[in-house]
Formats: sequence, structure tokens, C-alpha cells
Amino acid sequence: MCRERWRLANMAALCESFTLCGLGPGSGVGLDGGLLALEPGPDRDHVLLTDRGRTATLFKVSDQKPLGCWSAKHGQIITCPVVCNSETHEYIAVHDDKVLRIWKNTDVNLDKAFKATLSADVYRIHSLPKGGPVVLFKGGGVRTLDVLLEAPQQEIENIISDEVIKWSEAFMEREQPVLIFATEKNGDSFVYVQKLKMNNLHKYKLEQQELSKALSFTAYIKNQIITLLCLSSNDCVYKFLIPLQQNMEEEEQILPRSLLLNLSVSGSVLKGTSFVVLDKDHIAVLGSLATAGEESKECLTIWNTKFQTLQTSKELPLGTSGQIWCYEKKFFFTHGKVLTVVIYKCETSSLAAAVGKLKDSQAPDVSSFVDWNNLGDEELVISFQSQQSVALKPESGMTDASTTVFENELRQVMSKGQMPDFQATIGCVVTAIINRCKANPKYYPRNFLLQIVENQDLSYSLCPDLMVVALEKKDLHLLQICLQRFPDIPEEITYACLKAFLSISDAYLQRIDLNLESVICYLDIELNNKEVKTEIVENGFSTELEQDIWETKITKKLHVTGDSESCPVGPQKAALLNAILHSSYSETFLLPHLKNLPAQQAVLFLRYLYYLYVKCSEKITTTLPGTCPPTVNQIMDWLCLLLDAHFSVMVMLPEAKELLSKLHKFVRAQVRFYSELNKIEGSLQELQRLNHQKDPHTYSVEVLELI
Repeated sequence: MCRERWRLANMAALCESFTLCGLGPGSGVGLDGGLLALEPGPDRDHVLLTDRGRTATLFKVSDQKPLGCWSAKHGQIITCPVVCNSETHEYIAVHDDKVLRIWKNTDVNLDKAFKATLSADVYRIHSLPKGGPVVLFKGGGVRTLDVLLEAPQQEIENIISDEVIKWSEAFMEREQPVLIFATEKNGDSFVYVQKLKMNNLHKYKLEQQELSKALSFTAYIKNQIITLLCLSSNDCVYKFLIPLQQNMEEEEQILPRSLLLNLSVSGSVLKGTSFVVLDKDHIAVLGSLATAGEESKECLTIWNTKFQTLQTSKELPLGTSGQIWCYEKKFFFTHGKVLTVVIYKCETSSLAAAVGKLKDSQAPDVSSFVDWNNLGDEELVISFQSQQSVALKPESGMTDASTTVFENELRQVMSKGQMPDFQATIGCVVTAIINRCKANPKYYPRNFLLQIVENQDLSYSLCPDLMVVALEKKDLHLLQICLQRFPDIPEEITYACLKAFLSISDAYLQRIDLNLESVICYLDIELNNKEVKTEIVENGFSTELEQDIWETKITKKLHVTGDSESCPVGPQKAALLNAILHSSYSETFLLPHLKNLPAQQAVLFLRYLYYLYVKCSEKITTTLPGTCPPTVNQIMDWLCLLLDAHFSVMVMLPEAKELLSKLHKFVRAQVRFYSELNKIEGSLQELQRLNHQKDPHTYSVEVLELI
């Protein structure tokens, strides 16, 4: 199976592995063994391990050592996994189903910790980053910990009667705690979604295939939609979409399913036992690999859900308990009598990686394949789950109906997301709306279009006129989101956006609402706080010691502003330009357009690229802080492109000459710096080679002098 699998540019890989700890009796292999749970600790490098007995242990993963261990007294059993309150760094557990315990790191004896006896059995406690712990009871009742502690003996409602909870998870969505849990009854699976602040509960029944059984669940939330994934006994992973914005109050809705992944390849089938989501394109599955005529082998696998391929696998000959957890790019699972940690990596998979410059790996792109043969014309009929329908036409359908009613019903459809060729359908809807905008200049539903682009995985090809109209309307926020999310924007449109961004004044941009996450953590603020530094350091070298010291007037400017360069544009324009840097492109098609960029705009863009390059070079990591900032490779690629397109103009402009000189000297200083590093590396490699040639039994003390 490993020899025949299809790899795409090494999109996922299992890296080094190590043992975190040994396991006690009853915590090893087999589905009856295993651990009660593994939960995040108070630090990113910490995990909380709860065994099926009386003990909870806090580990520091990088050091592979325990930091604390707490045990219930003899005769007591911890029945609820220990969690850490992220706000108070206190630990919370339940033993014997109803006895709640809360303690701190300094507490040694668990029996002396805070104790509260509850009125109902607890299924699980979930710790949310900003919402505090949430307690789920076996009868389906939910309470936040602070409400529960006010009256521990308060009556807890029984919601699910004779159903049994199999899995649960909690999220924070727009500062509101949301809890989801799955139950089972007579082979049927049900899902409950509870909004705690609104005391709003919805029940769903999962559509299932005959003779198949739900084995494991996982879920994530994005843009007010819960994506629930289910590992089934028929060797498939199914996806269910649950909208949080529900207008219909039905007792029980049936959630239609869609096939996400078939766990088979080249005649081999993976009998999965548990799985986790790694990113929007990858999942990891733990299970047994069965091949006809061969003995099944337990293994850990990573699958690409976009291309339906097995990316990599690792055999586990000592067996597992069938459980897997994933934190901070690491897998945790039992292997034999130890708890094993495996580091993994996943890379973005797209066509742009092969034919052009790839978007940054943190930026989203189209996550599903679109059947282009099923794209219809602009007349589109959308069937609602309530058996109603709305006919959407570029003129008549949208003119006859109220715009507000239409948009509300369309939001309801988009929240479902279960129809065939859903992306193509939404693309046709956007195209129809844009056609109406062209016919009626007064009509432009900006907020609605922005919501569609933010919440749906669209592409430029599905709605080709959207960005053209946004450019005409100067809708900079919509253009920013399109550049961040669309993976197939033509170079002509990318250039048009760049020219528009550079031509708009910073004063105008200050009045516009834009996403500034990519710039807020590194943009200069010297002009606000008047901070003055007395030394300028680049890559460990003082610029005052450089042989080619800059001119006196430049040096004075550096000491006044406190940095080697101040940002030549405001934060809004910087955020828009960052969106340009993240966009996919091919140099062959982009370069002719860049040559048409006005000289003054080209100089401004070059100044901003130079500023980013200096910022990246201030630290050894060469990465900017913040959410999805430009990478050093993207900055260098655009620098080279811009100079290729405008070099003859640059050398003629007086304001560009000084910038080119500074860029040349800065790059030359870096070349010298890395050249010295290469010399040191060569010396160390030679020393290592000489050491291997010596007699290992000879003891000596040597002094190495590097000149």
C-alpha cells in the first residue's frame, strides 16, 4: 500500500517519534485498555494524562518528564478526564461520577482539595479558552462550572432519556460557548447542539447507511457552521454540516451526510478506530490495515481529503488501544506499553504549487472539487429543506422578491450546504447578483457579498465578474478577502488591485474597515511613542561598524525614528499590499502587467517591500510576527519582479536611486554575514571529520581557534 500510494509534493509526512512515558496495567493495547483521556495542560508544551483508574499526571512534552501527579485515594475511581481551567490554571476532575474536585499545581494531596458532590452523574468537562469550563452530564444537561458551583446540588434535567452519550466537544463562537454531543440509541445516532448563553438546544438525527455504525466523531466550527465528521464501520468518513443560526424550531431534524473520504486504496482497506482533523485538507486515522491474503497490521495514517489519497503511514507492530490525540503538531497514542509521540507536518496542496507561486500555507483556498460539467446558467432553482423553492434570475427573480427576504432565505440555504455541487450553485448565485449590479448601478449588496465570500469556499472561476465590479465600486475590503481566499485570480486582476491600492490615499483608507491582522504585530509605531534607540543592529552586526557606512543624513534619520526604516504606508494600505503578496501568480503572465505600473507607485511599492525585507532580517527566524504575514520568499520574489519590470526607470528617478543604494548595501551586508556563517559551518564539518578519524579511546583536550 505504501509503495502504491500517490504523493503530491510531499504534502504530509510523519517525522520523528519518541516515548513520553510508560503505561501502567490496564492502559496498554486493546480496545478495553487505553487511557481515559489526554487533555491540553496550562502551557502549550504540557499535556494532562488521565488513566483508567485513580491517577492524573501533568507532562512536559519536550522534556519527556512529569511535572506533577495526583491520585484519588484507594477505593475511588476518576470517572471524568482531568482538565485545566485555562483562565485560573486550576485542575478539575470528577471521581465516582458525582464528586467534583478542584486543585492547583501546589496542592499535593488530592483528597484535601476542594470537593463538591453533584446531584447527577457527569459525562465530561470541557475547558474553553475564554468561556471557562463547561460540564456535560450523562443525561444531557449542561452547566458552566461557575453556575454549578453556586449550587452543587441543583437539579439537572434529563434530556436524552434512554440514549447514551458517545462523544462531546465544546467551542467558543463569537464569545459564546457552544457544546455539541453525539448519542446512540438502537443503532441510530443523534447530535445535540447547545448554546449556553441563549439556553438554545437543537437535536438532529444523522443520516446513516444500512449495516454501518458510527465509530468515532470529531468536529470543528467556522463561520457559524459546525462541521461534524463521523468515522463509520463501513470504512468511510462522512461529513455533516450543522448551522448555528437556526430559524426553524423543529423537534428533530435529519442531517444529510456527504462522503468525505473512503479509507481504501489499491485493494487495501483501513479499518479505522479513531481519527483527528489536522487541517482543512488532512485527517489522521488510527486503525488496522487489511489486505487480501495478508495479516492485518495496525498503523497510523494521514489522508488528503481534497485529493482522496493516502499521504503517509506508520506501522505499529506492538499494537494500540485504538485512541489518538493531536496537540501542537504532535500525535499521542499508546503503542504497546508506552505512550508514543509522533511529530508530523502538513503542507498546502494545490495546483498553484506546480504552475506558479503558491499562496501562503496559512491562507485558505478552495477545499472541494467542482464539477464544471454541472454548472448551469444564471437561472437557478434552489430547493429549500422546508420544501419551498426560490427561483433566482438575474432580473425577474430578484426584482419580484424582496431583497431582504431573498438574502435571508439564501443565508438559510448556504448554512445547510448539502446540495450537490454546492460551490457551483453559490457561484451561480453570486454571478446572478453581480449581473444585476451591472444592470442597476444603484444596487450593490456589499455586506451580503462580503458574507458569501468569507463563509463559502469560492474561487475566481466560479464568479469571474465579482472582483471586476468590486474594483469599479472601490470595495477594498471585498477585494482584500478575495485576494486572500481565491486561489486562481488572473494576473491581470491582481495587477489591477495592486494599482488601485497604491493609488488610493492613506487618508481615504483610514475611513475603511479592513482586516489588519497581517500587519498589526510588526508595523512601526515610533511616530506615536517617540521611542529612541541608540544602536542599530542587523543580523547581529552594528551598521555603524560596516565598511560602507551610510550617509550622515541617513544615519541621523535612523537615530531619530528608532529603526532602520519606517513604514512608507499606513496600516490599511499595508494590509492590502500584504494580500497582494499572498496571491498566487505566474511570473510569465504577471511581469508584462507590472511594466505598466506608474513610476511613482512602483517606487512606493518597492519602498514597502524593502521595509518588509529589513523587518524580516532583524531576527534570525526571518519571519514576521502576527497572523499570516508575508513570508521572506514572497517579499524577495516581488522585489525581483518589480526590479525586473522597472529597473531602467528606477535608475533614472532621483528618489529611487537612494532606495536602490540602501537595498544594495543591505543585501551585500547580509551576503557577507551568511558567507561568514558558511565558513563557520565548513570549519565545524572539518572538525567533525577529523574527530571521526581519531582513536576513540584516546583522551585529549584541544583548543580550536577560528580565524
